[in-house]
Amino acid sequence: MAGSHAVGGIRRALDSSRSRRLRLHPSSREIDSTGRRTMTSRSTRAPATGLPGRADPPVRFGRRRLLAGAAALGAAGLGLAGCSGTGSSEPLQFWNAHAPQPSGDPEVVAQSEWYLAAIDHWNAHHPEQVVPMFVPDYVNPMNPRIATAFAADNGPDIFMISPGEFLRYYNGGVLLDLKPYLTQEALDDFYPEALGTRIVGDGIYGLPIEIDPISLYYDVAAFEESGLSEGDLPTTWDQLLDVAERLTTPRRSGLVLETKPGYYQNFMFYPWLWQSGGEVIDPATQLPGLDSDAAVAALEFFGAGIARGVSPRTLPAGGEIVPGFTQGLAAMWQTGPWTVAEFELQAPDHRYGVLPLPQPPGGERITSAGGWAWAVNNRGRNPDAAARFVVESIGSMSAESVARGADWNYRAKSNLPPRKSVASASEQLPSYHQPARAALRELLDSSRGEPRYPPVLYKALSNAIQSVQLAGGDARAQARLAQDAIESFLQTYEGGTLV
Repeated sequence: MAGSHAVGGIRRALDSSRSRRLRLHPSSREIDSTGRRTMTSRSTRAPATGLPGRADPPVRFGRRRLLAGAAALGAAGLGLAGCSGTGSSEPLQFWNAHAPQPSGDPEVVAQSEWYLAAIDHWNAHHPEQVVPMFVPDYVNPMNPRIATAFAADNGPDIFMISPGEFLRYYNGGVLLDLKPYLTQEALDDFYPEALGTRIVGDGIYGLPIEIDPISLYYDVAAFEESGLSEGDLPTTWDQLLDVAERLTTPRRSGLVLETKPGYYQNFMFYPWLWQSGGEVIDPATQLPGLDSDAAVAALEFFGAGIARGVSPRTLPAGGEIVPGFTQGLAAMWQTGPWTVAEFELQAPDHRYGVLPLPQPPGGERITSAGGWAWAVNNRGRNPDAAARFVVESIGSMSAESVARGADWNYRAKSNLPPRKSVASASEQLPSYHQPARAALRELLDSSRGEPRYPPVLYKALSNAIQSVQLAGGDARAQARLAQDAIESFLQTYEGGTLV
């Protein structure tokens, strides 16, 4: 494939079966959202909501909002039964966080239109019709629509699923194996890292539409106002906290790290843990590893921002980075690639930079790479038709499927393709050559897939993070508590492998 940095990086992931880690060439990119490099030495459809009689208002869904606070869903457990697959002629319900949303911020509309176009294409060529069902606060524990629906034998036919939630549904027995619907060529087209957390045994239980590597974003104006230049961009944990201190003012937080408990906060914590060699579960031995010096160091670091007064307890600007930067409320922010599209559409002239996450002394440069997948309820109205819809839309080698993927990753959203053919097709799009997108592609060389853990494991880690970060808890004691909880759980655990 011509010029695919992504392919080379992902293929090298196979060389390390234990940690499945990739190398990154250090870089940072400062751009405005139109794609200009600006580095200086100073640096008509009615909404279907599932609620009778009303339409929900447009809601913005970055991955932080989608995943934050999912603990209650996991902790409560799921009575996953679902309705039995009967080949029903009823329309298939596709529950998702994007469509239909006819109005809202530009990226909300763009993502809604993309989903609707994919569904319309299927509906125009197949008798089995698909209906998009927009679910506000997709995994908000105060609104556990999906869990409740499955427990009531009325789960969606098709739904979005993240690696963090995967085992809850797989172990609950409701996910359909999509491998029989994929050609070998299409199967080989997926990057192993993107597909790996959706595989159990010989089965494939979800198809990813994106790869979301996590990095550090910084506001150029904040650096310049603080007398900082390109040479001050942090590369170590200590430098990050020191620079954040210089950037902090009574109005502006120097460094924003996620504070709300949930799958998303864990997702943001994993890179700091992995950089120093820590693990929640060792992928090779399937044994817990939180009771380690590396885990203690990561917990201490994650809580140090608040302890030193450079990180906020409550996220500025409602957790939205664009107003956080444009209003001078934050200087650095750990977040994901969707941020690039948000700046392009909301503040195209605002100057910001992207750089790899700093690392501890002697640590390994590594980040977590998540991303949503589409899954099929094996007890839905027509699982066969639902599977064909998913594979034809995002998992076939047809020109339409490949172009659709490129349009999602490089226009509607700003993340990385999970497929080689889509990565190649993306090279023809104008946005591919923007510096911000190039910076995202460079992160692939240090990316490791977001783990899939059952709710008990997720919750044990979340409790430790919250205690140390917000309550000043002792990191070693909290790591030991989490380790004990995980060890106890694993004694009787039966389900998909923990990777």
